[in-house]
Amino acid sequence: MLLHKSISTVRLRKNVIPTDHPRYRSLKVREALSEMVDKGLVTQTGLISHGRGEAFDYLMGERSLASSLKAERVAAAHLLRARNPVVCVNGNAAALDPKNLIALAKEVPAKLEVNLFHRTEKRMELLISHMEDNGAEDVLGRDPDARIPGLSSDRALCTKAGIYDSDVILVPIEDGDRAKALADMGKIVISIDLNPLSRTSKTAAVSISDEMTRALENIIEAVKEMKGRQDIIEGTIRSFSNENNRKDMIDEICSLLASEFNGGA
Repeated sequence: MLLHKSISTVRLRKNVIPTDHPRYRSLKVREALSEMVDKGLVTQTGLISHGRGEAFDYLMGERSLASSLKAERVAAAHLLRARNPVVCVNGNAAALDPKNLIALAKEVPAKLEVNLFHRTEKRMELLISHMEDNGAEDVLGRDPDARIPGLSSDRALCTKAGIYDSDVILVPIEDGDRAKALADMGKIVISIDLNPLSRTSKTAAVSISDEMTRALENIIEAVKEMKGRQDIIEGTIRSFSNENNRKDMIDEICSLLASEFNGGA
């Protein structure tokens, strides 16, 4: 009887996360994603993808490293210099931080377009409505009129005014196949992917290895700082090597891991 009561209490309190829990934010994000699965915005495979990325965040000490910050500044510079910048949104991205996706798009300014691997008309409408409910305007994706060459799945569906004609595209939590297809179209692909060794990170012109909310907030601040300062924008882009920055990111992660055994970070 006592055991039954204890289990019932756990079930009733499963969504109650103490604010002083050391993993409070991480647990809140997991709960939010789980609720979004129930609502149909996020797929179950999206939960697996999130967990895989979160493992790398642990290795980074759950903070933006120097290499992350450098890539985020370069991302801001590319977005500001672009002719037709687009912020691409998938289910996980919309569920994790719609507010900052919208804030970045407004600050640049850039277009927002929803694009999904597991695409249904119902899910597209749910996600676009979710973005609009959070303050987005003119979200693209409802009525695709173009296809990304080289992709056979519904992920190829896009709008000509948005993804297809973009010159710079920010793709948070992207799959490698589409990132490569976009790069093959000649676009400057900016990825936000916690795994610096993923296919997406290897393919992107600017690979940001950081948690999405931190990355978006850092890019927004850099956009505000650099807006209208063309010399700084050009210099930031010109001095950046994505390959070297990815290597620096791996070195930083390895140093953090080694510090566990030699006196701390």
